[in-house]
Amino acid sequence: MSFPLLTATAALPAIGAVVTAAVPAGRRTAAKWTALFFSLGTLVLAGLVFARFEPGGDRYQLTESHAWIADFGVRYDLGVDGIGVALLALTALLIPFVLLAGWHDADPLATPDGGSTRSGSSRWRPTQGFFALILMVEAMVILSFEATDVFLFYILFEAMLIPMYFLIGGFGDRAHAGSEENAAAQRSYAAVKFLLYNLAGGLIMLAAVIGLYVVAGSFSLSEIAEARANGSLEMAGSTEKWLFLGFFFAFAVKAPLWPLHTWLPNAMGEATTPVAVLITAVVDKVGTFAMLRYCLQLFPEASKWATPVILVLALISILYGALLAVGQRDIKRLIAYASISHFGFIVLGIFAMTSQGQSGATLYMVNHGISTAALMLVAGFLITRRGSRLIGDYGGVQKVAPVLAGTFLIGGLATLSLPGLAPFVSEFLVLVGAFSAYPAVGVVATVGIVLAALYVLLLYQRTMTGPVRESVRAMPDLRVRELAVALPLVALLIFLGVFPKPVTDVVNPAVQHTMQDVQKKDPQPEVEAAK
Repeated sequence: MSFPLLTATAALPAIGAVVTAAVPAGRRTAAKWTALFFSLGTLVLAGLVFARFEPGGDRYQLTESHAWIADFGVRYDLGVDGIGVALLALTALLIPFVLLAGWHDADPLATPDGGSTRSGSSRWRPTQGFFALILMVEAMVILSFEATDVFLFYILFEAMLIPMYFLIGGFGDRAHAGSEENAAAQRSYAAVKFLLYNLAGGLIMLAAVIGLYVVAGSFSLSEIAEARANGSLEMAGSTEKWLFLGFFFAFAVKAPLWPLHTWLPNAMGEATTPVAVLITAVVDKVGTFAMLRYCLQLFPEASKWATPVILVLALISILYGALLAVGQRDIKRLIAYASISHFGFIVLGIFAMTSQGQSGATLYMVNHGISTAALMLVAGFLITRRGSRLIGDYGGVQKVAPVLAGTFLIGGLATLSLPGLAPFVSEFLVLVGAFSAYPAVGVVATVGIVLAALYVLLLYQRTMTGPVRESVRAMPDLRVRELAVALPLVALLIFLGVFPKPVTDVVNPAVQHTMQDVQKKDPQPEVEAAK
């Protein structure tokens, strides 16, 4: 039997989580290096998966299949298509940067008497637990991108909520304004809201998963899709619509799509900066990925039936998120609302049901992960120095910390999709794909680009330019560890901005398969004959 590369890629961070958690309590540095070592090992395995994947080959590659719960037809089935490979690589790439950026986020704070304070949302901030939980989330997210059994995917979809709940509620942002009691209450509220929203979506999805099994007699994604394609499995129109809505609701919560988005600003605002990146750049991608893999593949007719409403929701997300970002006074909440707007673009590209739109949406998932990580992590370095998340507490930072300001600017310009940086290509493809199928939708969506320029440039102007405020006059520039986080992300934004081919070559064949699932073809441009 060939080496189970997909299992190994998910198992390594899970093993790393156990080993990290087992490091003795007094050896925090050893725990950090252990977690970083396992995350880098996972990145190597993810690179092997990417290298071994053949874009022109079978739809699902590197497959593994083993009996699991035979009495209920549940199997441990893994396989990756081009979309799964791209997001798996993104996850493995970002986790080492998340760990490096959060190197001191779980350390006790020193007190004037030389002791340490048990600061944070809990009275104990165990470094081992913080890093182990991040690795556990990585393992579950990677496996969710690999799962081709619907029930296995559902288990992972729900299980990743547990470590995320403890990361949000147990390791909060130390720059919270107000008393420690108020900060703890806010973090607890954000964590519970995150859990309840996602559990509600998951319970509705569970009903749909059970209904799918009753109708199809299988949990195998490939078997169900093949049966739908050859006509041996027929669903009544109403049945397909209800099952589609059950799946889509859960994915829209995770995505997050308006009006199911309200948990995200609270979770990102109250979590530590690396955990905020983990939420929006990694975990939320499972929702949009699942729309492509499950909603469109399993329920093609219902997907087309729901498209008009979903496009409207995507447009509202784009404009609503951007408008609220313009008015934010909190740096982290601004980035959270910007992400809601960006996820609106991703959903728009998926349900435009054109090859350009879906290729752009998948590329957008990758590029948004990198650009949001760059902007949020550098913003976290800024917040750590000043001890405040409020935009009004900054000014003139570029004069005292030019490298910090420069990397912050590049992350911001990538967020507004400046040509030459990675998100531009994906946003352009989404808009082209949307406009070719729904011109009015494409036109309205472009307003989000203008609003993005407004909130990003206002953020930079208010924090980095102008007179140097006394509170930032002694602010140090980026240190070596912080440069090791920021510079590679900036380099990736530039590289994929001018040469996206390595990702698009992998993604495009998978998009063509999805287009065949929904039996859609790209609209042909109308060309008037020469007179």
